[in-house]
Amino acid sequence: MTAPTAGAGGARILVVDDEPGIRQALRQLLEYEGYEVRTAAGGMEAIGTYASFRPSVVFLDVKMAGIDGLETLSRLRQADPDATVVMISGHATLQMAVEATRRGAHDLLEKPLDTDRVLVQLRNALGARTLAEENARLREAIGARYAIVGGSPGIQALQDRIRRVAATNARVLITGENGTGKELVARAIHRGSLRADGPFVEVNCAAIPGELIESELFGHVRGSFTGAVADRRGKFEQAHGGTLFLDEVGDMAPAAQAKVLRVLQDGVLTPIGGDRTVQVDVRVLAATNKDLPAEIAAGRFREDLYYRLNVVPLVVPPLRERREDIPALVEHFLHQGAARDGLPRRAITPGAVQALATRDWPGNVRELRNTVERLLILASGVAVEAEDVARLAAGPPGEPVGLDMLLACATFEEFRQAAERAFLQAKLRAHDWNVAETARALDMPRSNLYKKLERYALMREPQEEGTP
Repeated sequence: MTAPTAGAGGARILVVDDEPGIRQALRQLLEYEGYEVRTAAGGMEAIGTYASFRPSVVFLDVKMAGIDGLETLSRLRQADPDATVVMISGHATLQMAVEATRRGAHDLLEKPLDTDRVLVQLRNALGARTLAEENARLREAIGARYAIVGGSPGIQALQDRIRRVAATNARVLITGENGTGKELVARAIHRGSLRADGPFVEVNCAAIPGELIESELFGHVRGSFTGAVADRRGKFEQAHGGTLFLDEVGDMAPAAQAKVLRVLQDGVLTPIGGDRTVQVDVRVLAATNKDLPAEIAAGRFREDLYYRLNVVPLVVPPLRERREDIPALVEHFLHQGAARDGLPRRAITPGAVQALATRDWPGNVRELRNTVERLLILASGVAVEAEDVARLAAGPPGEPVGLDMLLACATFEEFRQAAERAFLQAKLRAHDWNVAETARALDMPRSNLYKKLERYALMREPQEEGTP
């Protein structure tokens, strides 16, 4: 049950006391300050009034005929766990204060009531209520941002396994193609775990050069290597009490793999250049788009680390196996994009949704999200039409971008993005999709190239059957 926004002009106050003089005095004081006030002479009346009045704060006497204040408090909090209640007592004791707090009271005031103390306590209670509501809205916004959208059998089965594993402390290995949403799965596991109030720390093992990954994970001490100008806590320490997500773990450097294995076995680490060990309590989730058994056979990944990480395997289905989820995903991304960028909400015609649903999505959900964002920004009409999809959505990965297609772009920005995407794709093919070599050839920082790969949903084309 959500209370109105706190403030003298909008907050509602319920005063509950079996003494008419107390009720009248508080009512006059609070109405003079600009609050809307109602009163109740007993617990049962208060419970009935609360449901219809929806107060921001309740002042509740402890000693009353019928059900007393503590029992009324329990019933109010049962009906509305967010109820903000300040208890009033003429004979307050430490035991009473402890019991009131245990049942969910915000605080306790002693009679005779002092005007200044009442107003200070009310402002504190309203401030706490506002902060709690803002935190709830923030959690809701974060939950929406990282929501796993869809009702297909594959997604329902995945959601069920997430719920089952989240409540445990087991390590999870999340596998799936690029762009399927492996990070969303990791975040959902964290949100559903007993560590949800702890940190969620992510490390992209593919985006960090091999010589820096150990420092990133385990930290370092000042002077341990060139550029180490100060002590630094690694990601394992930052995630203490929470969850560490090792994304693209299949690309982790061999030396770092050995150290990660030790942390998983013993729960201790040693920063680079340090002589002290650090105890850490971290749940590790890992994700990869690589075939780790094949990487083990090739000598690029430790078999013992694989078995440590792969306690519970979760496979995220590609978008082509859950096409029935595309309409819901499109609506989700339209709403999300409009809210994030401050753009007016666009409708999308059934024809446009059908055009999106029948396309191939080698970049999976990430490519669909980028395409919907492009449509939201560049579609010319009030609603996104099928013609916009044909004009603005990227073609299959193997399809060349010709001059005619570039000249068909409606704006210079659209032309620039299409040309940049085609250029990067051609260069990546020329270097057999080796990101490091491509970045070196283009004289571009590798991190920038990774960002562009994600922005344009560029990924290596699947090889045809029979090709090496």
